[in-house]
Amino acid sequence: MSQLIIPCHSNLQYDTPSQELSAALDNNVKHLLNFAPWSAFPYKPDAAVSALHNGQCIFLKYYITEEALRAAAGNINGNVWEDSCVEFFIAFDEAGYYNIEMNCIGTMLVGFGKDKDDRVLLPEEKIKQIRYAISIENYVGGLIHWQLVAAIPVGIFTLHNVTSLSNKKCRGNFYKCGDNLPRPHFLAWNNIGSDQPNFHLSSFFGDLVFD
Repeated sequence: MSQLIIPCHSNLQYDTPSQELSAALDNNVKHLLNFAPWSAFPYKPDAAVSALHNGQCIFLKYYITEEALRAAAGNINGNVWEDSCVEFFIAFDEAGYYNIEMNCIGTMLVGFGKDKDDRVLLPEEKIKQIRYAISIENYVGGLIHWQLVAAIPVGIFTLHNVTSLSNKKCRGNFYKCGDNLPRPHFLAWNNIGSDQPNFHLSSFFGDLVFD
């Protein structure tokens, strides 16, 4: 099982300008999402994530390079996993886990539950508290590079009383997917041992340690 240490960066705040937040995440360790657990879907875009926190917010930056881009879901809690999508799952205890899914234009889906079929979607007004910024560039050779920066306040975790992330040990995983892209793909930070694509398997979460 993998362990990912999330450093505390007390100078960052929820409303820190996106460029400053992005630069801080650039200077942090980048963790590869390089497991493609299912042989039927071998395509592996370049994907990595950087993570920081300040006790009250989780700050993420995804770095993606892929051959095609899709952004059909425009409504909150829509089918973002069918698009060029990045995901963050986190569990604070055994009661369940939160899934935060974001496509390449910032449309989000956020839910909570114990497995894939047991999900309660969070209200739109809560999901809108997640700040984000996106950049998209075309590379020579037809590849597309895009980045997504997100500031996720602890208030998003509505079914838990998270007063501080400092010194907290959780479990979770980071993903990149694109179910309806020309070459569907499913990438994970911590590997998954199942027969069919399924990110909702908390038994394969890694350790997330907040400094």
